[in-house]
Amino acid sequence: MNDVLNFEDIIKKSVLNLEVFKSVSYIDMLFGFLCSFAIGMFIYWIYRRSFRGVVYSYNYNVSFVLMTMITALIIMTISTNIVLSLGMVGALSIVRFRTAVKDPLDIVYMFWAISAGIASGAAMYPLAITGSLVIGLTLVLLSRKKIRHQSYLLIIRHTETATDELRDPLRKLNTTLKSKNIRKGYVELTLELKLRDDNTAFMTKITDIPGVIECSLINYSGDYAQ
Repeated sequence: MNDVLNFEDIIKKSVLNLEVFKSVSYIDMLFGFLCSFAIGMFIYWIYRRSFRGVVYSYNYNVSFVLMTMITALIIMTISTNIVLSLGMVGALSIVRFRTAVKDPLDIVYMFWAISAGIASGAAMYPLAITGSLVIGLTLVLLSRKKIRHQSYLLIIRHTETATDELRDPLRKLNTTLKSKNIRKGYVELTLELKLRDDNTAFMTKITDIPGVIECSLINYSGDYAQ
């Protein structure tokens, strides 16, 4: 008699034999939820401390706590039976998240919350806690690093009479032309430049040039402006 079970036999046994449903003990549930909640709050604190964007979203940060706990709940549920695990994979495969994430680092926090929830739900508490501490420490250290040369967008609106006088100060700033719009009555220039230590004294000199209507400086982060 062949005692080796193939995948089909495992599926049949899981479907027909109700005893394969394991129950999660209350202690495991308690530790799983406590661990996922603690790590979720740790992610919440790290995200708030190391946030470098323009508008901080409280709801988005709270979602990391809930995501960690919900993921732990899912892992504890599907660990009781193989049929539930396959059904859960099929159900989650049709879920689509259409929220636009502008900062790639926000995706890292999402994966961190999901990974910590998986480890907590699988009762791998030392791995979940140690891994979260290492990731959190890395994010804090990297967020403290001061960026000396930041990219900015310099937007200048001026009349045609100020074109010649703007060439010399813009050449000294080592700017790169991004766009030029000629409208009725004025010209709009968008230039990219890098500044060190937030030295913006040049803006006063530019606005003092006759014919300059407006001068704006915007922090530039590659795909979008802040």
